[in-house]
Amino acid sequence: MKPFAWNHGYPSLRMPIFGRNVVATSHALAAQAGLKMIWQGGNAVDAAIAAAAAKTITEPCSNGLGSDAFCILWDGRQLHGLNASGGAPAAWTPEYFRRKYGEAARPPMRGWDSVTVPGAVAAWAALSERFGRLPFGDLMQPAIEIAERGYLAPIVVQQKWAAAARVADLAGQPGFAEVFLPHGRAPEVGERVRLPGIARTLRAVAETGARAFYEGEIAEGIARHAAAHGGAMTVADLAAFRPEWVEPTGQDYRGYTLHEIPPNGQGIAAQIALGILEDFDLASLPPDGPESQHLQIEAMKLAFADTYRYVADPSGMTVTPDEMLDPAYLKTRGRLIDRARAQDFGPGNPASGGTIYLTAADESGMMVSFIQSNFMGFGSGVVVPEWGLSLQNRGYGFHLDPRSPNVVAPGKRPFHTIIPGFLTRDGAPVMSFGVMGGNMQPQGHVQTLVRMLDHHQNPQAACDAPRWRVNEGLSINAESTMPAETVQALAERGHRIEVINDSYQDFGAGQFIWRMGDPAEDGYVAASDPRRDGQAVVA
Repeated sequence: MKPFAWNHGYPSLRMPIFGRNVVATSHALAAQAGLKMIWQGGNAVDAAIAAAAAKTITEPCSNGLGSDAFCILWDGRQLHGLNASGGAPAAWTPEYFRRKYGEAARPPMRGWDSVTVPGAVAAWAALSERFGRLPFGDLMQPAIEIAERGYLAPIVVQQKWAAAARVADLAGQPGFAEVFLPHGRAPEVGERVRLPGIARTLRAVAETGARAFYEGEIAEGIARHAAAHGGAMTVADLAAFRPEWVEPTGQDYRGYTLHEIPPNGQGIAAQIALGILEDFDLASLPPDGPESQHLQIEAMKLAFADTYRYVADPSGMTVTPDEMLDPAYLKTRGRLIDRARAQDFGPGNPASGGTIYLTAADESGMMVSFIQSNFMGFGSGVVVPEWGLSLQNRGYGFHLDPRSPNVVAPGKRPFHTIIPGFLTRDGAPVMSFGVMGGNMQPQGHVQTLVRMLDHHQNPQAACDAPRWRVNEGLSINAESTMPAETVQALAERGHRIEVINDSYQDFGAGQFIWRMGDPAEDGYVAASDPRRDGQAVVA
């Protein structure tokens, strides 16, 4: 690959930073918590776990102790994947929901009947046990201190928190107002936020390990709260959960390989889009011009068409990831793109028949790409008050149609949107990275990789560059910093394009760590997305 262009090129107050140990998150206190672990002799896994625990406090409008999580990491020799998305309670069947809600198409968006078993705490424990260097309890200490001492609400977090407070079906859920609206409102920007219930949970986890969360008094508290409010979650459902170590899938692009967690996640959408774009000479096109943007948008729409049709828990899929990524099949899909016209694509037939992201890397060469999420902001809205425990609403990803690969079933994992990314070249680690924001995540993976690999933009420039977001049909959102002539040209091709000024909500935000060479000598370059309150810190 040609060297990066280090001239910035886009409106931003940030520059890439360099170091031999790096932690990058969407909140400065969480990044500092991670770096503190490295200063204490820990590694990148220890740093990632400490940062993830801190994020449950500093950004509760996106994640919490009741989140799910995924991770891809390079241990110094090979790549590993961890799927810590929880399954449906044993009572959940289509009939269960029809008895309660009639002929609904899917489970409810909020409340206990949207909550699957939370996996994040189990992910922390599994990562620590297999790869960590410090005692697990030590990793919880920065988060405990932040929760008890408090922190000042930053701008983007406050905006998301205030927006959630106005949503009636969220703010009215049991326990929500008690924990997150103690003054009858969201905190103001700069107001001190304390979350003692979360500190209590973290202390219990630090003292007794993650199984206390799934089998001990925390699990019993979760089950009691569910029973009191019409939910089906039991201690047995929680005790049965174990995260799964998986082999990341790979898709080659421009001499590199993009790795994603295999389904039930949507990372394959980014791989499909890049597989299609491999046959187009994007490097010859201006990076911010309409031709390049149009091709990427159309490839992304083709990828989503197949992802939404086929991706589910592997037990429900009728095609395999290998079939969806088959090069011959992707060529047939790419031939559907009309370079002069936007289209609304349906799925092909491949059978050949609110989220936080963080990344950490250390001078030994270990690199961690980690993501955890409540799904829709505060998730289900359900909070177990005495433990400060907010719960995700991943059950909303299920369907009730028995013909759907995502039909609900006991213990089954729903379709997931959160996806950590990892890039290798010739089997060696190159970059750990991710982008937050629902279905923006694979779109962010594609757009930033095209900028770095085709146009040699440095990671911070790729973060700062204007983005688009595919919605449904021909609908596209574009950031206001996208060149006006590009927006006009895309509209002339038939894209129904809306320019959005609020980048915080629509275009995701990411963190990137690119390996410059030998970490002990050359280190890493890191970038943190200006669309959020994030920060990368180095040592």
